[in-house]
Amino acid sequence: MGPGFVVCLADTDAGSIITAAQTGAKTGYSFVKIQILLVPVIFIVQELTVRLGIFTGKGHGELIKETFGAGWAWFSVSTLFVACCGAMVSEMSGIAAVGTMFGVPVWASMLTADVALLLAAMSGGYSLIERVAITVGLFELFFLVLMVQGLMTDSASTDVNFWAVEVDGEWWKLLVANIGAVVMPFMIFYQQSAVVDKGLTVADLNLARLDTAFSSALTQLIMIAVIVTTAATLPGVDPHGLASIADIEKAFSAHLGNSAGKIIFSLGMLGGCMVAMIVVASAAAWGVGEVAGYPKSLNMSFREAPAFYSVFFSSVLLGNVVACVASKSAIIQINITVEVFNGLLLLPVLLFLYLLARRSLPEEWRLKGWYAVVTGVLFSTIVLLCWISILLSFLDK
Repeated sequence: MGPGFVVCLADTDAGSIITAAQTGAKTGYSFVKIQILLVPVIFIVQELTVRLGIFTGKGHGELIKETFGAGWAWFSVSTLFVACCGAMVSEMSGIAAVGTMFGVPVWASMLTADVALLLAAMSGGYSLIERVAITVGLFELFFLVLMVQGLMTDSASTDVNFWAVEVDGEWWKLLVANIGAVVMPFMIFYQQSAVVDKGLTVADLNLARLDTAFSSALTQLIMIAVIVTTAATLPGVDPHGLASIADIEKAFSAHLGNSAGKIIFSLGMLGGCMVAMIVVASAAAWGVGEVAGYPKSLNMSFREAPAFYSVFFSSVLLGNVVACVASKSAIIQINITVEVFNGLLLLPVLLFLYLLARRSLPEEWRLKGWYAVVTGVLFSTIVLLCWISILLSFLDK
């Protein structure tokens, strides 16, 4: 147990929370059913990484290199690194925005987060990192409390139809962003490498699957909580959406009061950001190392794996730089754009995952038969939906 829980807590990071909040503000409850439909998708994707990690003992990038050659492996890990840098921008912008709400300068918020991540990464190996990630990620459960509180208040918009949909260009864009906020490239690389780094074996498979199934449902419940809370708080559906993270905090504070709402929202946001920073930086360092061939493990010291930790902190640094120069007024759109980009990257990501599950596993555990057909249709549908939706969003402008 552990890798699936960590990666799914990271799945509800700043970008995902912002995307869910904007979705609730602009479309009401209509995306709740889509989030439910994505539960089996995220489970199928992540369960395949568990199988690949356990039965091959290799990370995702290493398997691509072994199966398809170094060129395709570098292509895959390049898209991963770009996605990781975009995700890190989301985390840093979320941390900075929370700090700003309490009067903390942007540089101070980012520096504090960087130091905390540095200490965790250098202090005790994979086991400590996993425990730290789970501990801070559990603060996201506050969003479930806020959802229940919001639905119980008189201000909840009980007249909103869960099935009502007004489809336009912005709706299609939000659809891609919501898919990209759920199935992220770094999740696949992280969980497979984490399974290897943790040393899981065939005896752990059932618990690892249970870990992944429970966590897949939980991450989607958190996304639903943010959508529902935002939709219930606003007076009807806001056609203009949210302008800043402070607007999202105000939506939550409406139920609990300014002080309590601000603190609880901030803890949930910071928990998601910090666990995602750990996962994203680890995925980048593992992925590049698996293709480049340098020593790669959180169980090693900096002296034993200097390249691994250099890539680890490079992704963090790039996120810092971009988040610092980004306009505060554009934070919402920047984060949604990151999730849209994740959705478009699913074409190579899911294709490699599917092919590896068909070729690299032992015969008994290989993706085959009716399950292979269902998985292939599901992956193809998700990819086509993302690309067609983004096209429709542009055509509608």
